[in-house]
Amino acid sequence: MLMVVALCTSDLPTLNLSQEVRQTVFDRCWALIHDTPPPTEKEKRVLDLREGEEVTLDALVQIIRNTFTEHGCTQLTWEHAPSQPTQSTSPDAKPLIDRLQNWDPIDQPPVDGPGEAGNN
Repeated sequence: MLMVVALCTSDLPTLNLSQEVRQTVFDRCWALIHDTPPPTEKEKRVLDLREGEEVTLDALVQIIRNTFTEHGCTQLTWEHAPSQPTQSTSPDAKPLIDRLQNWDPIDQPPVDGPGEAGNN
């Protein structure tokens, strides 16, 4: 749900929703959890659900589904190449991340070595 709202507030040109539908999705979701009009500044068009409950989340999902149905959207699609990370890795996590980037689970040797499993 948050990803859909984030996509609706993005400037991705390849998102298959018109600007009108994107704005409608956000504005309706905003109205469900706020008593004030939705912000007009792009940087402030973010939903904060930290105080929400499960029923709120279910209602937001239903709003998105209904809005998509009203506008004939059955599938949300976009094409966007992965972007570079915006934050650097902490020094403590770097060794693990380096190992994971070189990890190939298909070619990994058995953990106990051949013929050694269960011989302890």
